[in-house]
Amino acid sequence: MNVFYQTIKIQHEVFGTLVEESFHDSVQFKLFLKMVNGALTNKNDLSFFNGEDFMIHIPFKYLVGSIILTQIKPEVNGSLSDHYKSKIEALVTK
Repeated sequence: MNVFYQTIKIQHEVFGTLVEESFHDSVQFKLFLKMVNGALTNKNDLSFFNGEDFMIHIPFKYLVGSIILTQIKPEVNGSLSDHYKSKIEALVTK
């Protein structure tokens, strides 16, 4: 069982890394990408607050001057043990 996570990195020449986030849920990742794309196409600031612990505000003039990179990476931490753990749990519940 391969588990992947998707990352987005927004990097500015002067300010460095503005955003570096990883998503396990592909739907959340796509929504975040659409939000970034919408800010760029509508020439708006990128503002987001999830209501709990994550808030960003990047003015358009810095967002448009940034490099935006996305990547899909395999999850390294415990993915093999999680795989065997789920197999063992499946055997125990039978």
